[in-house]
Amino acid sequence: MLSLTNRDQTNIQLDMRRQRTINSAVSAVGIGIHTGKKVRITLNPAPANSGIVFIRSDLSDRPQVRATTSNVSNTMLATSLSEDGVTVSCVEHLMSALWSLGIDNLHIEVTSEEVPIMDGSAAPFVYLIKSSGIREQKAAKQFVRIKKPIELTSDDACVALLPYDGFKASYTFVCDHHVYNRYPKHASLDFSETSFVKEVSRARSFGLIRDLDQAQSVNKCLGSSLENAVGIGDFNILNADGLRYEDEFVKHKLLDAIGDLYLTGNTILGEFVGYKSGHCMNNELARTLLARPDTWERVSFDDEAREVVKPFLQPIAA
Repeated sequence: MLSLTNRDQTNIQLDMRRQRTINSAVSAVGIGIHTGKKVRITLNPAPANSGIVFIRSDLSDRPQVRATTSNVSNTMLATSLSEDGVTVSCVEHLMSALWSLGIDNLHIEVTSEEVPIMDGSAAPFVYLIKSSGIREQKAAKQFVRIKKPIELTSDDACVALLPYDGFKASYTFVCDHHVYNRYPKHASLDFSETSFVKEVSRARSFGLIRDLDQAQSVNKCLGSSLENAVGIGDFNILNADGLRYEDEFVKHKLLDAIGDLYLTGNTILGEFVGYKSGHCMNNELARTLLARPDTWERVSFDDEAREVVKPFLQPIAA
């Protein structure tokens, strides 16, 4: 394991070198976007080096499902995890919130097979975590630093991870539609300079109203409403309050990708690039990364170091 030390002489808070969990249990209730079922979610502190683990508290034996790339079982309209026949779906928004606050270890109880959609963004989960408080743990936080480019293509879609000092993410959303064409379809954010919580976390799921019947015919989007998604009509946005960001559509795609990549188990130090990609390619990229150890190295901040390069601070800053 490589330690990161004195590179650009930039100060860093001590706790950024350590793993994190939350202070105490905190709960919320919402609706499953696809099942339409009422779901209670409870976040609980977890020991260092235990990772993110989902617990199906609605089942008698309280089975666990680890939040890992290898457990991704379905990527149709959401990211689903399965382990020993037990499933938890729609995990990406919560995983994105955990990434943004640097949460390494957490036990997450859910009373259904689906994480509640809340308002369709990561912001309610950020609020939930902050309301509990974040606790530093003794174990060193570990990162995956990209050493060599990895690129995947499928038809005209592509995803890539590139070497970069810090974490940068860009995405290009391609869809020819009257409404989408009025808003930015590309976003590029360097998280050494941009706050995920302020600039990305509130970006909501979205979809064309004309596609809703088809999705519901295959038991998807049964809980969808304008309270948890941006509805797109033939010529306008149906939500009374409009968009939260001018580029909310493309930023939500970035939010999804960050959550999917956090299933690798560590914060990635590098650059993500996506073009017309979705959950399926995000997961394929994460699997390919872990299967090619020559393209990355696991790193941590040296316990004795007092200064490190600034870009390593921001991806996990609140």
